[in-house]
Amino acid sequence: MPTYQYACTACSHEFETFQSFTEDSLTECPECKGEVKKVYSAVGVVFKGSGFYKTDSAKSSTASVPAAAPTPAPAPPAAKSE
Repeated sequence: MPTYQYACTACSHEFETFQSFTEDSLTECPECKGEVKKVYSAVGVVFKGSGFYKTDSAKSSTASVPAAAPTPAPAPPAAKSE
């Protein structure tokens, strides 16, 4: 069951309650019997890693990166003749 936050408009009392999705919202403060309003806040979900975005599955990660050209090995130093 989700947790909902409420704040009283009369006495500023803030509280949380567990309610099912089908239950009606609370309308009365348990402290002063005043009117309460739901408090909305940001959701604490963070998506990390690959596979969460549309662009992640559009192309494979190796196909979109061009292959690097091989670099030639350095030439050995020339021998001195005496």
